[in-house]
Amino acid sequence: MQYSLLGRSGLLVSRLSLGTMTFGGGKGIWGKIAGVDRQAAMALISTALDHGVNLVDTADAYSQGQSETILGEALSALGIDDTRMMVATKVRLRTGPGHNDVGLGRSHIMRSVETSLRRLKRDHIDLFQLHDRDALVPLEETLRALDDLVTHGKVRHIGACNFSGADLERAHAISRQAHLASLTSNQVYYSLAARDIEHDITRIAQANRVGLIVWSPLSGGYLSGKYTAGAPGAGAGRRADLNFPPIDPLHGDPIVFALREIADELQAQPAQVALAWTLARPAISSITLGARTVEQLRANLASIDMPLAAPLDQRLCEVSKQSTPYPYWMQEFHDQDRVAS
Repeated sequence: MQYSLLGRSGLLVSRLSLGTMTFGGGKGIWGKIAGVDRQAAMALISTALDHGVNLVDTADAYSQGQSETILGEALSALGIDDTRMMVATKVRLRTGPGHNDVGLGRSHIMRSVETSLRRLKRDHIDLFQLHDRDALVPLEETLRALDDLVTHGKVRHIGACNFSGADLERAHAISRQAHLASLTSNQVYYSLAARDIEHDITRIAQANRVGLIVWSPLSGGYLSGKYTAGAPGAGAGRRADLNFPPIDPLHGDPIVFALREIADELQAQPAQVALAWTLARPAISSITLGARTVEQLRANLASIDMPLAAPLDQRLCEVSKQSTPYPYWMQEFHDQDRVAS
C-alpha cells in the first residue's frame, strides 16, 4: 500500500480506502446499493486491513444508520482500534422525520455526532465530513460547531464532501479569519467518466492544501465494463434502473472500450486500469473503494501495484477528455501567449 498526507494535516492515509455504502440495506436506493451484512463486512474489513488500508468511510444516512452500526460492530468484533483503522463518517443528509433531523445546523450536527459515536462504538471520529453544503444554514455556524467538536476531542479532523471550489474558498476564509479548525479534505466524485473537478476544485484544493478523497471512482461500476455492450449480461445489475452517478453512454462507452483494450494488453481488468489512472493524478489523496465481495475488493486493491505507462495514460486522457466550460476555455485561449519560456 502507498500512503499520503491528507491535506494540511499530519494524517497519513492509505491511497486506497474502504467505502461502506454497501453495508446494511433497506428500502429505496439502499435496496439497490447495499446488502452487505455484519459477517460479510468483517471479511471486507479484514481484507482491506491485510492490504494496508487504514481508512474506512461511512455516513450516518447510509441505510438509515445501518452502515455505521454494522461497521462499529465489525470493528469491535475484530478488535480493530483507531491505530489500525481510522473511521470517517458524515453529517448533512436526513436521518429522521423531524424538521431538524437534516442539515448543517449546530443542533443536528451535535446530535448526529453522538449518535454516530454510539453506532461506531468509538469515543471519537477520525474524519468528520459535511456530506454537502446546506443552503439554509450560515457556513459560519457549521464551522463553529465543527471547531467545538475538535476542541472537545470528539472529532480529530474535519472535511467536506461535494464542495465546489467557491465553497472551499469561502470555508477556508471563514476558518482563517475566525481561527477555527480548517477543512482537511473534500470528498468528490471523480473518474475517467467524470473529470469535472479538474476545471476548478482541484486547483483550489491544492492552493488551500485540502486533500481530495474520491468517491465512486468507477462511476457506480460503469467503468468495470459490465454495463456496456459486449459484456456478459450487459444491462443487468443496479444500473439497469438506477443511473447513479449519471453517465451518458455516448461519452462513457468509448472510455470503457479503451479500458477493455488496455486491460487486455496488461492482462488486467478494466476496473483496475481505471483505478490506476485515477491513482496517478497528483491531487488525489485517497480513493474510496466500495465492494460487495472479498474477491471484488481484492481485485480493485491490486490496482495500487499497476502503474500505467505514459502512452497508456495519455490514451485514456484523450478518450475521456471533456469539453471545457466557460470561462476556462476563454482563459486557456488567452493563456497561449503567456507560456513561460
